[in-house]
Amino acid sequence: MATGDRDLVLSRLLKARRENIYRAWTEPELLKRWFTPAPYSTIHAELDVAPGGANLVIMADPDGTPLPPNRGVYLEVVRNERLVFTDAYVSAWEPAEKPFMTVTLTLADEAGGTRYIARVSHWTVEDRKMHEDMGFHAGWGKATDQLEALAASL
Repeated sequence: MATGDRDLVLSRLLKARRENIYRAWTEPELLKRWFTPAPYSTIHAELDVAPGGANLVIMADPDGTPLPPNRGVYLEVVRNERLVFTDAYVSAWEPAEKPFMTVTLTLADEAGGTRYIARVSHWTVEDRKMHEDMGFHAGWGKATDQLEALAASL
């Protein structure tokens, strides 16, 4: 899969129905159960899943201390197929102080499950490198394992 110099991509075949994967991304109580790689946790999620709708996710460290909130806006929503969201804006299209990334999630039926692709496009090459150095592949990989387990159980 071709990627630009500002993209990080995770592509996996998940043994879960795409409808359940979509639900896990779009229902706050489900998102809180898998979104943050353990031992971190997601303690709050507000998701207005519609183009222009805002989201707010708050994670906590292993001691339960809240981390800075993650805010964003949905750009595209295609039920059970595609979600695009960005942190370039916060609620009501207010520009973010420091945009970092746009996420494009795609879900497609494939023999054995659902092809899950998370493409994270960063504003700069430096942002991409920082995200990679922060452990993008390990962190998003572990969260995706958690997502798959939850979605398979729904």
